[in-house]
Amino acid sequence: MKLDKQILEEKIRDYRTFKSCSESTLMGLCETAEYPISQAEMVKLGCGFAGGIGGTFDEGTCGAVTGAIIANGLLNDDPGKIKANAKEIFNTFKEEYGTVRCDIISKNGDDKSPCVDCCVFIANKVADLLDE
Repeated sequence: MKLDKQILEEKIRDYRTFKSCSESTLMGLCETAEYPISQAEMVKLGCGFAGGIGGTFDEGTCGAVTGAIIANGLLNDDPGKIKANAKEIFNTFKEEYGTVRCDIISKNGDDKSPCVDCCVFIANKVADLLDE
């Protein structure tokens, strides 16, 4: 499956102005892939992962990562590939940012300026994995 990364980035940047990282990443990926799921359902799937899983920040994984992993599961049919991709998504993000913890990336939610770029970065990784 080949996703248009320009459209993907535009969707994520737009959603990130009023949605969380988990929601924005999930919605950007699923909509660009034309996956048959409503926005309302994607928001319900992604909202609990906002702010490092339920707003825990210092105990939770970045929503960009969790949104990407949810989308990976929806957009793949092979459980083995889903699991392998999830590990690669996690490791790629951690390698790029030095952590997957929301509190470190966003200064405990006080500085969300890096968040949109985190979402775009990891969504592009998912797009690459879907293209393999």
